[in-house]
Amino acid sequence: SNACVKCLPVKQTDNLSEANASKEDKIKAMMIQSCHEYDPINYMTKPWDTPPPSYRCFRCRKPGHYIKNCPTNGDKNFKPVSRIKKSTGILRSFMTEVKDPNTKGAMLTNNGTYVIPIINAEAYARGKKEKPPFLPVEPSSSSEDPVPAELLCLICKEIMTDAAVIPCCGNSYCDEC
Repeated sequence: SNACVKCLPVKQTDNLSEANASKEDKIKAMMIQSCHEYDPINYMTKPWDTPPPSYRCFRCRKPGHYIKNCPTNGDKNFKPVSRIKKSTGILRSFMTEVKDPNTKGAMLTNNGTYVIPIINAEAYARGKKEKPPFLPVEPSSSSEDPVPAELLCLICKEIMTDAAVIPCCGNSYCDEC
């Protein structure tokens, strides 16, 4: 029945009340006209020409094209660059901009620049301090502190294990002693 309505001159008429057609044909034409704007043939496809200036290709990390239009697509010798972290959630005041995306700890901002947290930049600049091998180990400060006398067994002079209070004198000894 839709095919019949499409053939009718009523479908192209702007003013259906003045059209020379039956009420059923007018209603069908009105239904088609009201939905025509939302017909899938009228959908606009998203243009794939150029991305926004802040967009960087996820394959080669260069701006100006989407990944499906990447010039390295089909290149057998191209090694994809590892994914880079986004800097979302970190305040801009805690970041410093870097030029090289291969800088250790570099992150990508929403405007397409590379940044690194200031604290990380200072830590990378200082580097990890390692002790030279075969250096004599210094004893920890806890081994120098003497054990309090009330924790020592009066019989074996060691730290009490499973301490028990003797009812006759009220002293504490190891359970084994």
